[in-house]
Amino acid sequence: MFIVFGGLFLAVLASGVGRCGSQSVHDVQWLPCQFVDESINTNAEGHKETTYHHRNALLQFGVLGDRPIDQDVITFLVVASKVDMRRYVEGGGDTLQCEIRRYSTGGIVMRWPGLGAQEHDIWFTCTLTHTEGLFVITTFLRHTPAQEGHHEWIQVADRELLTTSAAMVVVTRTPSVAVGLMMGQTLHCQFAVDHKQASMTVEWRLQRRGERTKIFSYSSRSGKTEGSGVSIKAIGAGNASLKLPLTSQASEGTYVCSVHVPPLYGSHDITLNIHEPPRVSVNVGSSLALTLGGEQKVVCDAEGYYPLDVNIEWVREPSGSSFLPEVLKNVLYSSHRHNKDGTYSLSAFFLLQPVLEDSGYKYTCRVHHQALRIPIRKSFTLTVSEQDSLWYVLVFGFIITMIGLLLWLVPQYLRAKKQSARKAF
Repeated sequence: MFIVFGGLFLAVLASGVGRCGSQSVHDVQWLPCQFVDESINTNAEGHKETTYHHRNALLQFGVLGDRPIDQDVITFLVVASKVDMRRYVEGGGDTLQCEIRRYSTGGIVMRWPGLGAQEHDIWFTCTLTHTEGLFVITTFLRHTPAQEGHHEWIQVADRELLTTSAAMVVVTRTPSVAVGLMMGQTLHCQFAVDHKQASMTVEWRLQRRGERTKIFSYSSRSGKTEGSGVSIKAIGAGNASLKLPLTSQASEGTYVCSVHVPPLYGSHDITLNIHEPPRVSVNVGSSLALTLGGEQKVVCDAEGYYPLDVNIEWVREPSGSSFLPEVLKNVLYSSHRHNKDGTYSLSAFFLLQPVLEDSGYKYTCRVHHQALRIPIRKSFTLTVSEQDSLWYVLVFGFIITMIGLLLWLVPQYLRAKKQSARKAF
């Protein structure tokens, strides 16, 4: 379920109660969410299976004892704490997707150092995702049951109100990154906890081609640091962003920023792709003049692009025409050339043997690549002319003159040779 924020942030709940009006994101008192609930059953083979159920819910910000704004849906009431997920939402007129899930501590039983906490608190995660990929915010919500139990699972009724508080938040503003080669890049990761001097572990790992490599780790308890790229001083202020060295093909992959504050473990996956646009050139100028019967090999080169996939096509159209360009069929392609820097190159060429009707046509090489927002175009205009008749006259006259000259010179040469022979005797 999506919700639009900004000056036009308007929504009416199913009950017709409440309107957010023109409030800023930081002042919003509620958000519609999807509660992805789960049930665990045992199948016929004796194996446990998890089934997920999408249920309508409301994330309501307020104080202890507030009544639900909409009593027909599940309400997660978030009371004030030192962590407020709303402060990490940026921009006006943006869209958010809100999702709440149960969170298991994996059997770890410990008391969270917060007001009213128990050893058996119930945990949920609330994830706010910007639908255009600007950020992802994951907040851990702590619910303390009225009676302390011995398990972390509770049934949630359709119209139930659960009072929670935000205990920890993990944020990234770079959930997906595309960057060129030999560029610097910082992967954003930020976190906050509702109490000071929390025992935490911060890690960065890279997942690439089935392998998982640790890049950086820091433990506040031991003070031990491995790897580089993250400022220890910044971690103390909740900033765990990773500064990468100059990018190469080996930089591609999924980077995982994780923050572990027992019993909570929050992480975000950040995808980094290398996108290097091609350099495009054509072996003729902006205009090409050919005579009838002449020919020209025309080559379009796309060089230095990454990743491999590229599309090159030659099209032609009458100059100033409103008709769609005609894609040429007689185009040949070279094989992909792998350059030393890891990029690729490709050539598309054809033999141009024009007729007079081709004069005035514009020929364009169009190159599509995922590193380009719009295709690159390189064009030239063709001019075709007939051979000049005067040229034929001159050539014919030159040939006749040369023949006549030979006819005169040969007898002269033979006569002179005979006379020379007589004088010798």
